[in-house]
Amino acid sequence: MEMEPRNAENENLNEERNKEASQCCSWCHKLHTTVSKWMLPEDIRSRYMERANCLPPPLFIVSISLAELAVFIYYAVWMPQKEWITLDTGTMESPFIYRPEKRHEAWRFVSYMLVHAGVQHLIGNLLMQLILGIPLELVHKGHRVGLVYIAGVIGGSLASSIFDPRLSLVGASGGGYALMGGYFMNVVVNFKQMLPVFGVFRLAFILIIVGTDVGFALYRRFFVAGSGFRVSFVAHIAGGLAGMTIGYVVFSCYDQKLLKDPRFWASILAYVACVVFAIIFNIFLSPAS
Repeated sequence: MEMEPRNAENENLNEERNKEASQCCSWCHKLHTTVSKWMLPEDIRSRYMERANCLPPPLFIVSISLAELAVFIYYAVWMPQKEWITLDTGTMESPFIYRPEKRHEAWRFVSYMLVHAGVQHLIGNLLMQLILGIPLELVHKGHRVGLVYIAGVIGGSLASSIFDPRLSLVGASGGGYALMGGYFMNVVVNFKQMLPVFGVFRLAFILIIVGTDVGFALYRRFFVAGSGFRVSFVAHIAGGLAGMTIGYVVFSCYDQKLLKDPRFWASILAYVACVVFAIIFNIFLSPAS
């Protein structure tokens, strides 16, 4: 007699758990259906939906964004600046920022992405990489998005060291523009399949963020006050180019193995050749020496 109530309770608990799991799966399915319309051509969406799941979550882009936010808060709160909207001495003395006279400290070619030239610079980069990076990571997973992002970051700093050799560099624009470049090329190549009507407004919103970010970078480069710190904007261009090459190949190979795609190796070899040239330039030819 005592077992019957317990069995009934267990059955109710199992039903509630199954219902919760079903609701979770339904929410996840709707999310991936929407994301697939933004990120993938129509002819491979069905294959994507067969394998789509919410695990692992987009940890890479969220972690990078939190790290950039934490560094900004550190310099704004624990090492307060005179203004949050511009660079100041505390930020320029950061061990993360890329400075041409300290380019022998190789980590600066990557760590500069953690430091930003004010609150609007940070917000612009975070919005861009979260709005674009989270859907990309849901589709392509963190290792592919991370590859494109870091390629843009390194390419941005190396290009800046060549074309703006006497200027410092801050911000994650190189990585963000690499994601943008890869996504943009896929949209252009598969325009009719990848761009539903609401996607036009989404692209317009991203382009507004890009325009604002580039405008601020140009201001910091050419119109900053005489006593201020000028910062290079070349990383924006180099990051975008990295995205249009490596990023395009990576994001267009959703259902293929990258290592078997000759386009991937061609883009990697071209990228490595540029990196080697930049290293040689910095060691032997840089006017900042």
